[in-house]
Amino acid sequence: MRIAVLVPGLAPHDAVSNDTLGMTAALRRLGHEVALFAPHARGVDEPVRAPDTVEAWLRSPDDVVLYHYCVGWDFPLALFRRTRARRILRYHNITPPEFFEGWSAGYVASCAEGRGQLDAYAALDCELYLGCSPYNLEDFTTRGVAPERCALLPPFHEVEQLHSLEPDPRRLPHGSPLLLMVGRLAPNKAHADLIDTLAALRADGADAHLLSLGKLDPNLAPYGAALAARIAARGVGDAVTLMQDANGAELRAAFARADALVMLSRHEGFCVPLIEAMALGTPVVARASSALPWTLGDAGLLWDEDADAHLIAASLRRLAHDAELRETLRARGRARYDAVFAPAVLERDLAAALARVARR
Repeated sequence: MRIAVLVPGLAPHDAVSNDTLGMTAALRRLGHEVALFAPHARGVDEPVRAPDTVEAWLRSPDDVVLYHYCVGWDFPLALFRRTRARRILRYHNITPPEFFEGWSAGYVASCAEGRGQLDAYAALDCELYLGCSPYNLEDFTTRGVAPERCALLPPFHEVEQLHSLEPDPRRLPHGSPLLLMVGRLAPNKAHADLIDTLAALRADGADAHLLSLGKLDPNLAPYGAALAARIAARGVGDAVTLMQDANGAELRAAFARADALVMLSRHEGFCVPLIEAMALGTPVVARASSALPWTLGDAGLLWDEDADAHLIAASLRRLAHDAELRETLRARGRARYDAVFAPAVLERDLAAALARVARR
């Protein structure tokens, strides 16, 4: 099969880029001819063609255009409307704009534009809607897309590469328990709830520390300032480390040292840090929002969306003192990773999804 893979951009260690590149490699191992198309790419060891050459590369209606939908972009929508090739929409989800209201007008507009194209893609009746999670696929089934045109495929990732790295803990903070958050500094990630949880732990005498690994987009500077104010107001300035430049070896060390990955996000389309924690043996405490319950499964402590900081803190205290619970969660996490998210499993499921397209 001849497959044109279209993506808005490619960059190292970006979740959508990792999925794109991992999927491209898997498609080639499955015997398909694949070319990548993107308007810009950096740090990627892969030939990337200009999007406006896609149609010239395609040869027949049996070819496939596979688009990684994660932003608003008119070009692929127009292409999907006119192409005679088969169409696969790989959906990564787009954060609802209301999370950015009051923080960034640009983010509000961008997210609204991206989500505003959902209806149009649903109406196209593509040969396959390929979601990273059941939560993502709901954006199409609730818009009338037939379930038989939908398939579930978690994202390809760099977890195995992360696992192989030698941990470098030299810049990491100390403290017990050490709470880890991995993800960019953005309003949907609910860092304020993490800070409140940390404050609740310390109020009960724990020498707890929060390590957050993730960058702050300069366009979200007001959100960063609000987090700094929250940290000061809770009196935990000496117990929070916001590391925006962590490398892979430091990320590996953070998972090894952390007592728990604490993921309190209010919106995630999948959440790769959860499967990193599963693979590396770091217990997880998470909020049951969006895609998080499905991604985590039974491999962590999962709390209702309205769970407050004191409840989260209580679960972390239990985790710190219950060795049997920690080992149970580690075993469940590794089992779920091996059964659902391991690279060989993803490649198998990708082949099954493509077989459905070939039959149409």
